Amino acid sequence: MTSTPGSAPGTPPSGRGRLRRRAGTAAVAALLLAAIPAGAAVSADAGTPKTATGPQGQTLTVSATTGLDPAGQKVRVTGEGYGLTTGIYVALCKDNGDNRVPSPCLGGADMSGGSKTSQWIVPPGDPYEGDLAQAFGPGGTFDVEIEVTAKGDGLDCAEVSCSVVTRADHRAAGDRTQDVRIPVAFAGQEPGEPGGEGVDVPAGTVSYQAVADFTSAGKPLDLLLHPESKKLYVGADNLPDTADVDERGLHVLNPEDGTSESWISQAPGSTGELRASTAARISGPLPGDGVVYNYPLRGVGAAKAGDEAASGVWLAGSTITDIAPGTTPETVLVAQGAKLSEIVRATGEATRSLTLPGGAQFAADHERDALWYSDFAAGKLHRVDLASFALTGSFDLPGAQGMAGFTETDPATGAVWVGVNRSVLVFDATGTLVKTLVGKDLARDAAFDTDSGRAFVVWQDGGDLSDPANDNNGTLTVYGSEDFAVAAKDLSLPGNHSQSGAASLAVEPGGGTVFVTSPAEGKITKLARQVSPLVTRAPADLTAQDGEEVALTAEAEGTPEPTVRWQVSTDGAQTWKDVEGATGSELAFTARTAQDGYRYRAEFRNAVGTTRTTAVTLTVTAATGGGESGGDTGGETGGDAGGTGGTSNSGGSTGGDSASGGDASTGGDSATGGDSGTQSGGGSASGGSSGTAGGSGSTVGGSGSGAAVGGGLAGGTGATPTSGGGSLAATGATVMSVTLAAAGLVGAGLLVHRRAKRRTDGAF
Repeated sequence: MTSTPGSAPGTPPSGRGRLRRRAGTAAVAALLLAAIPAGAAVSADAGTPKTATGPQGQTLTVSATTGLDPAGQKVRVTGEGYGLTTGIYVALCKDNGDNRVPSPCLGGADMSGGSKTSQWIVPPGDPYEGDLAQAFGPGGTFDVEIEVTAKGDGLDCAEVSCSVVTRADHRAAGDRTQDVRIPVAFAGQEPGEPGGEGVDVPAGTVSYQAVADFTSAGKPLDLLLHPESKKLYVGADNLPDTADVDERGLHVLNPEDGTSESWISQAPGSTGELRASTAARISGPLPGDGVVYNYPLRGVGAAKAGDEAASGVWLAGSTITDIAPGTTPETVLVAQGAKLSEIVRATGEATRSLTLPGGAQFAADHERDALWYSDFAAGKLHRVDLASFALTGSFDLPGAQGMAGFTETDPATGAVWVGVNRSVLVFDATGTLVKTLVGKDLARDAAFDTDSGRAFVVWQDGGDLSDPANDNNGTLTVYGSEDFAVAAKDLSLPGNHSQSGAASLAVEPGGGTVFVTSPAEGKITKLARQVSPLVTRAPADLTAQDGEEVALTAEAEGTPEPTVRWQVSTDGAQTWKDVEGATGSELAFTARTAQDGYRYRAEFRNAVGTTRTTAVTLTVTAATGGGESGGDTGGETGGDAGGTGGTSNSGGSTGGDSASGGDASTGGDSATGGDSGTQSGGGSASGGSSGTAGGSGSTVGGSGSGAAVGGGLAGGTGATPTSGGGSLAATGATVMSVTLAAAGLVGAGLLVHRRAKRRTDGAF
């Protein structure tokens, strides 16, 4: 986007022709500026000090702000205009933005006087003046040195935005009038690098939000999102609240909106006759579509969308307590208490069996031929080799205490995750306990997404409100499956408690959508992943000449897609205002000297949070001269160098008219040798604007830089005359003293004109 003139704070006057005025001291200033070598203007590079202004007019200056040594570097910090009634700390702190206390700080708050990383400045006569603190100088000044490092004392400037700040000391901790901030960056972490600073949550924060509740599947007990058909299969029991309908069975839902596509309520019982049957546990998917599942008490069934009833077999023995895919497509693994069997689905025949020391629940890892069997009552985890169907190891389950949770294997790593009470125990593929994850609720189910490397755990509240640990609300937590770090903001699941059954999970590949059951409420909650804005392209400090077109660019990614607005600060990043209409990735405008030192940032927002780019500084220098197409500065602050010319040595025009700023196109035809006049006319054919630091020009048809009085006073390179030549022109050197030249101009009463601006003024 391009800025609209006059739309932002601090806008300089709009471009227009300036009124003429008498030369007087302006001409003297022009000659004095002519003595400054070209290119002498200082740019804001990494090593230059930076200054910021505080809310009460305080000024703070830091000697170096970028490329700092992460291991430690001393910087000089000076200030003036501080009040003499409040003590301050000077330190490197996390910059939390406007009107928010800068904290934490390197070295903490120095109240001992011995810190090298912070300084304590107090009013003269303060009881702490002396060994602990130093006093302000006259006018509320101070000059101290602190040592800054990239990391320490709870502060990591690689992760957050840091600034050298002043802030009120501990006796006025809530006073924000002493907050003055100057952002700094360490080597390798320059301002403007991608990422940005999150305002309410860290940039790139992942969270999940409930987007729909599905209530069309009775009392949901288990879930499977079919990898091929993409249909959501729900094993369900009857929901007592809907007495007019018996909802037991296998439900097939559209995962987009939860509409029912099929409901298989019938399965063969012990006599082979069909009957209404709960779908208790889903074993796994069938090729193309459909699932294998367990129905009470000893049924193993299979069905797909559109089936009127499930096919199935009824096993002999005790109640089935768990089920999983077998080692071949035709078989399933079945737990009947401590007995493990592999059976043929079509006949119910057991091809092999094993009785374990105890247990009722397991998880199979076919990639590694391992099966992990949990015995919660005895606090043991058993490993079975699926190739030999033999017990190969037993391991302790600390803290199980008979409270069954879940047993699941991570297909990517082979780790087994076991939920026990309010913890999840993670064992590696060898049975070594590598991590214990602790929650505030009961660990009830886990699911893994190999695409993103994330593990999802649903924690369910106990539901007993007489227990202070219970509040009726469950939690969804997301972890990295290898480092176990929390990978998303915890999500509260209101009303999800264990009084009516355990919650279960299904995760869409990639982790973009998660489905969580709540048996007590008879619903499935659909959760969508959201990501707070993460800056992928950030602006950098910018140096421009007055009148130059500049552009800042910033981009960010997030879910939902973030919006952007640009902001400007005219007081050293103490306060910020939105730039009117600036809601695109690019902010383009014309730089003006009035904007020198302005700071800019882009702010990205979505439903998850707000992220801002590091503030960047615009440095605007005066434009240099140099010809018809360059040298506005001369025309701006200079004026007519011509008056009434005399006779040209080679028949030029009379007088060098440079009324429009000394442009060669209008001032002094020197194409045939230049007007000589009386050392007052003339500009070169390619010379620049005349004036204070004007364009090029020659005196009496000569050529050179900074020729006295003629065309340009301190311009670029004048044009070589075709004939003739003035006495001052040969080398381009100023042979007339500044004082004499100035006196001559003043005495002659020459008019100085400001050249009309050619460019549109900046909008900020």
